[in-house]
Amino acid sequence: MRSSFVVAKDDIRSRADAPPAVVRPFHFRGRFLTAIALRMESDTPDEAFYTALDQQLEKTPQLLVGSPMVIDFADVPGFAKPEAIQDLVAQMRARNLSVFGVQNANKAQRETADQLGLIPVISGRDGPVHEPRKPLNPKGQNGAHQLGQNKGQTVEAEAETEADQPAAAPAQTLTIRNPVRSGQQIVAEHGDLIVLGSVASGAELVAAGNIHVYGALRGRAMAGVFGDESCRIFCRDLDAELLAVAGLYRTSETIGDDLRHRAVQAWLEDDRLCMETFA
Repeated sequence: MRSSFVVAKDDIRSRADAPPAVVRPFHFRGRFLTAIALRMESDTPDEAFYTALDQQLEKTPQLLVGSPMVIDFADVPGFAKPEAIQDLVAQMRARNLSVFGVQNANKAQRETADQLGLIPVISGRDGPVHEPRKPLNPKGQNGAHQLGQNKGQTVEAEAETEADQPAAAPAQTLTIRNPVRSGQQIVAEHGDLIVLGSVASGAELVAAGNIHVYGALRGRAMAGVFGDESCRIFCRDLDAELLAVAGLYRTSETIGDDLRHRAVQAWLEDDRLCMETFA
């Protein structure tokens, strides 16, 4: 038996009648940005200042050149003349330092930064309390250098106010089971970072807590980036470009041959970045 039915004209829909697909022209994503803070300790950057800066750049070009950088005015409230700040930024950019923001700036410094297109970077809620460190000699004790305390700033944190800040996230361990390739950056924002494979040259590990690498570590590893000085770095085969704990770091040039390609741990003690082998 054949059946029949009637379709009302108004109920007929064709492909041409279908509403066009909506494609979003953009979407927002949060990004974790590792930045280096240049903390000013002189309100009169002169020839000696720039000579010291050039010497540091020669020692650690792989760390500083091209890296996102902010200027920290915490110790130089009197360094506020617009032309002086403008000259400082120009000098830094002439050296291929990617200055994009300022922190701990007072009103006058902030106004000049705004004119230069520099954004204010607010320390995260987990950021360390500023305490003046003991002065280091140019090479630092044991070859360790101060990297700047405010690494690991999150750009989205700038929009937060104290009233809006949620409670601190619980510690979480991030485990990476694959090798970390050159150019990759792995970030453990709320705890330890464990890498079961090797870390290639040009790769970067960043962790709020400890870092464990159960393979060869050839790239950079930065533990305690929010200022936790109790953090440590462990690796089974050390050939790192840079190791840092809570802002104090060593580059490959200051890591002795007796530590290379051996199981090594690094930690802070008396404002020094210490390293030793372990079985």
